[in-house]
Parts: sequence; C-alpha cells; structure tokens
Amino acid sequence: MQYKLPFEKLQVWHLAKDFAKQVYAVTKGFPNEERFGLVSQINRAAVSVMSNVAEGSSRASRKDQAHFSQLAYSSLMEVACQLQLAQELGLYDEEVYGNLRFQLLELSAKINALRRYQLDSAKTKN
Repeated sequence: MQYKLPFEKLQVWHLAKDFAKQVYAVTKGFPNEERFGLVSQINRAAVSVMSNVAEGSSRASRKDQAHFSQLAYSSLMEVACQLQLAQELGLYDEEVYGNLRFQLLELSAKINALRRYQLDSAKTKN
C-alpha cells in the first residue's frame, strides 16, 4: 500500500483538485486576450483552494488548520465571482456555468464543514 500524505486522505481536497481541473478545462476555451486576465486569475484562485486545504492539513493546531480552511473558502468565493463574470461576458455557456456552480456549492459546503469541525475540535482542547 502506498503512503498517503495527510491532505490526500481528505475528500474535500480531492473535490477541490477535481474542481481546479474542471476550471482549467473551461478557461482553456477562453479567448487568447484573456490569458493574462481572467484566465490567470481564475486558475490561480482555483489552485489556491486545493493548496490551502493541503497546507492546512499539515498544521499542528486545529485553529491553524481552520485558518487555512477559511483561506480555501475565500479563494473559492473568488473563483465563484470570476466565473460568474466570465459567463456574463459570454466567455462560456450557461450550462457549463451551471455545472461549475453545482461543484462550487458542494465544495463550499464541504470546506465549511471541515472548518467547523476544526474550530469545534480546537475549543474542546482548551
């Protein structure tokens, strides 16, 4: 059996990674003039979601872990905002946006649940 890093054991990290891959696939079809604008911003924010979940998993205290879960959630909201703008600008169609939004809402709920667990665990240790 292959050893797994702490973040690789988290379902929320796998969802965040799948979401980032989906975002990359969608932004690949954006116009070339958006490569250094929305494409770069959206992709970086999507990667930030999974990266913050991973970084948080390496922190010793639950309070620190919760901080990184909050950062992941904040990055996810950044992606949500940018994807909505891109759709309204006509850079991709509404059906694709609906699918991304569904994934985003699911991921949002999971990150919030993880953060609540981390904060509750931090309180019980005191």
